[in-house]
Parts: sequence; C-alpha cells; structure tokens
Amino acid sequence: MAHKDAGGRSKKGHSPPERAVALEWDRRRAPKITASGSGLTAEAILRIAEEHGIPLHQDPALSEALAQVPVGSEIPEELYVAVAEILAFVFLLAGITPDDRAGGYQDPSRRPPSHRDRGGADS
Repeated sequence: MAHKDAGGRSKKGHSPPERAVALEWDRRRAPKITASGSGLTAEAILRIAEEHGIPLHQDPALSEALAQVPVGSEIPEELYVAVAEILAFVFLLAGITPDDRAGGYQDPSRRPPSHRDRGGADS
C-alpha cells in the first residue's frame, strides 16, 4: 500500500514536493516501511505501486508521520490504529476476509477466482 500527499498549490503556483510512503505487511509483525520519499522519488513510488495494482491512499498527516520512520523499520505503535483502518478498507475492497489469513493483498483483477467468485456452493 502506498500513501501519498499530493499537497496544494502555493501562491506562486508551484506544488509542494509530493511525498509517498510504501508499506508492506506480512500479517505476522507490524507493517514495515519499504520506500519513502518526496519529489521524483515519490513519483517513482506511486508509479511502481500503480503498475502493480497496489492501492493508493491519500492522507497528508499520516504520510508525514510515516515518512519519519526509517525505511525497513516497522511502523511505531502510535500509528497502528491509523494504518489498521486503511488496511481494513483495502481488504474490504479486495474481498479479503479474516478467513484468508495466508493470502494478503492481491490485485482483484489478478486474483484467481475463489469458490465465492464462481458462485459455487459448499457441499
């Protein structure tokens, strides 16, 4: 999942640098920061996320807080609730349920159909 802060326009018409932070969660430990940056780095993070079907979420305050965490580090406990709310929403959109513990996020367009998707009934 990538977080982005697109920012607004300044009086001179220049956009402030865009910030992006990428997270990875293996469902065993706290989510980790896998990439973070502003300007061209942020654009690259967002482009790569979009190319791989990774959901994007825009939250300037959370992006700024996550950007303070070193790449490769787990998010601090103070950010668990904010990140968990976003992960829950991503899972809802992707159709991931608590029963899908091993799978993690997969782009719905690339996920193989499950028995629920095929309309099959459990025997």
